[in-house]
Amino acid sequence: MEQLIQNQMISAAVQLEKHLDSELDRLENLNTDDLDKLREQRIQQLKKQAQQRQEWKNNGHGEYTELADEKEFFAVSKKSPNIVCHFFRDSAPRCRIVDMHLKILATKHLEAKFCKVNAERCPFLTERLRIKVIPSIALIKDSKTKDYIVGFTDLGNCDDFSTEMLEWRIAQSGAIEYSGDLLTPPDVKKQKKPANQRTIRGGYDSDDSDIDFDD
Repeated sequence: MEQLIQNQMISAAVQLEKHLDSELDRLENLNTDDLDKLREQRIQQLKKQAQQRQEWKNNGHGEYTELADEKEFFAVSKKSPNIVCHFFRDSAPRCRIVDMHLKILATKHLEAKFCKVNAERCPFLTERLRIKVIPSIALIKDSKTKDYIVGFTDLGNCDDFSTEMLEWRIAQSGAIEYSGDLLTPPDVKKQKKPANQRTIRGGYDSDDSDIDFDD
């Protein structure tokens, strides 16, 4: 079995080397016209990317903002195919933790609109998206709700998860671009909390923990 694996690895390495050699040969044999075409294609690509980034900024991407009501939410959903929407409550400290991370991610991922909605002020939208627990993050792609991050269970079930951990979890929905390993959580090697260290869930009353609207 070990020999078989080694043979497969050697075969893969040989194929990769052949591919690289072929690419090098192709590049070495490019003439002036070929180079001009590649240069023009790259310029057009950069222009298109710049136009896309400007369009995102014009639609409020790059900032983490609060939406006033359901009407504003639906207006945003018409302009932005990728939306990361945090449903919050003013009295829930865990929502402020989410705010901190989403402010950072909003500037990093222009391809998505990062926003938040006061669940108590938008009951119609909260019910329509089946929001039961606060904080919850609705992950919307191409006008369809693809996923939810409910409380902090998917983030290590602790309050000190990293921004990278939330980024990784959001990326699983496809709402943002991600170059890392979607199969391995960034905080997977993080040491566990000491048993006597309190989190908001375990150390405070119900208003400070995940809020179930059914209660």
